Amino acid sequence: MRDSGRGWGVVVAGMIGLALGLSPLPFYTIGMFAPELAKEFGWTFTQMMTSVTVQSLVVVASGPAAGFALDRFGARKVALWSVPLFGLAFMSLALAQGSLWMFYAQWVVMSIVGAGTLTATWTRVINSWFARQRGLALGVVSAGTGLTAFMVKPLTAWLIGAYGWRVAVGVVGALPVLVALPLIYWLFREPARPALAAMGEEGVEPGVTLREALRERQFWVMAGAFLLLAFALTATTPNMENILKTHHFTLPQIGGITASFGLAVIAGRVGGGWLLDRLWAPGSALVVFSLPMLGNALLAGSSISPTWAVVSIIGMGLGTGFEFDLLAYLIARYFGRRQYGSIYGVFYIVIAIGGGVGPAVYGHVFDSLGSYAPALWSGVGCILAGSLLLLTMGPYPKGRD
Repeated sequence: MRDSGRGWGVVVAGMIGLALGLSPLPFYTIGMFAPELAKEFGWTFTQMMTSVTVQSLVVVASGPAAGFALDRFGARKVALWSVPLFGLAFMSLALAQGSLWMFYAQWVVMSIVGAGTLTATWTRVINSWFARQRGLALGVVSAGTGLTAFMVKPLTAWLIGAYGWRVAVGVVGALPVLVALPLIYWLFREPARPALAAMGEEGVEPGVTLREALRERQFWVMAGAFLLLAFALTATTPNMENILKTHHFTLPQIGGITASFGLAVIAGRVGGGWLLDRLWAPGSALVVFSLPMLGNALLAGSSISPTWAVVSIIGMGLGTGFEFDLLAYLIARYFGRRQYGSIYGVFYIVIAIGGGVGPAVYGHVFDSLGSYAPALWSGVGCILAGSLLLLTMGPYPKGRD
């Protein structure tokens, strides 16, 4: 049953479910809707980007709740409820009439009902279907966020230009319902218990409970490492265009340079997953995260050529893509699948805190100093420290996977 052909159908459904879920869809499209909202309602960019902060804060609570629901009811049931509700909540943004607080309230609702579309839902099932090719399968699923950047962003831009922002919001919000939901219904299923038992696996999935995990050193090592990694890897994404602008690139040049980011995220997820199947995961992390360290260091310099700017953006995209693959893999190998959703939910709080603070800190450094260099060098230090922390994890425990 494990690593079977049917499992790859689950991978496809999970990839599309993640691509059209809460994690990437609002994050990658708000930047395109923002100028239209500013023009119609007079909102500032700071006010509109606060919606992303609102989402991060709500996910701190809704993420662990969704993780508990995964362990209690199963990933398929959670996905079948959360995906359509998230799509409807996203579409409701098209009804905005100028009340900023109502706009924030819509983001709160979207972040609650969409919590079941976060990474834990899809990776929990993948960990049950795959053993030998788990890293690759996780990488393909996680590549969904790169697909959002590569495909949904251009679609959104075209819809806004052709039909206006309200129609664009409605169409993008309909994608989870019309595209992801049917695939999830037909393909996204957990392995049957009898089949697992026939393969020699126990009725209760191996691993530890959340309470037991909290007492283990590896849990807190991972928490510290991913706090640092999330801070540095997330901080550059919304600041990317302005970082390049400080190097005096033109807007067309910036567009060409940043186009490589989405593809690099996909490559980081799939390639990183392939690497996880072949190397000890913390060792893989040090190898892959050396690339965004190089990217940050290059951009922190006083000048950079277009070619090296592309290299730096690709490096950061590869690291960003690998982060969630690594988290899902480490949880499964060190803590097992018994309460995977609950444990993942706690780690999502850590990532939400680091990822929520990072972009604001980078922006504040630029506003205060007129340069991103100190922030970028701090990013190098955070990524290095996080990678070295993971090297202290020790060998995979036996009997948990």
